[in-house]
Amino acid sequence: MARVLVPLAEGCEELEAVTIIDLLRRAGIEVVSAGLQEGPVKASRGTVLVPDMPLDQALQNEYDMVVLPGGMPGSDHLNNDARIQSLITSMARQQSWVAAICAAPKVLATAGVLDGRQATAYPGVLQAMQVPGLAIQQESAVVCDDKVITSRGPGTAMDFALTLIESLSGQAKRDEVEQGLVRS
Repeated sequence: MARVLVPLAEGCEELEAVTIIDLLRRAGIEVVSAGLQEGPVKASRGTVLVPDMPLDQALQNEYDMVVLPGGMPGSDHLNNDARIQSLITSMARQQSWVAAICAAPKVLATAGVLDGRQATAYPGVLQAMQVPGLAIQQESAVVCDDKVITSRGPGTAMDFALTLIESLSGQAKRDEVEQGLVRS
């Protein structure tokens, strides 16, 4: 079974965080949510999320994928956390999956993971960063470039989470989860 780490920072976008965690768990994927600090995390709209464990404890384990929810100032907190930067760099070097949505692709850019890649993010977030060779896909809900997956924002969270499922568990599992959501 795949294991995924979802770091939660104060000011994260709750719709993205909860959608990612919920849909991956529906697919039978082991998800560990980890707060940058101990205790509950207050998200961008005031929703209080209770992580499974603090990040320092979570980093004692290995993961097949790390997924960064966006939101502000949550993305800035992730971007400024040396543990997160080290994890992203290490996972990318090992050819493991890294994924980010909304403003969180800036964390991947800071770590150098988006150099020479295609990606998307919340409008304007990546344009200001001047990433070498980055091709920004402005209109795409989700962009996959090798083992790097990015998405635009809260409205694309479900498509993003379903793409994560497909990447880890295949098309059949994605279809099974999506059918249960009654999206159409």
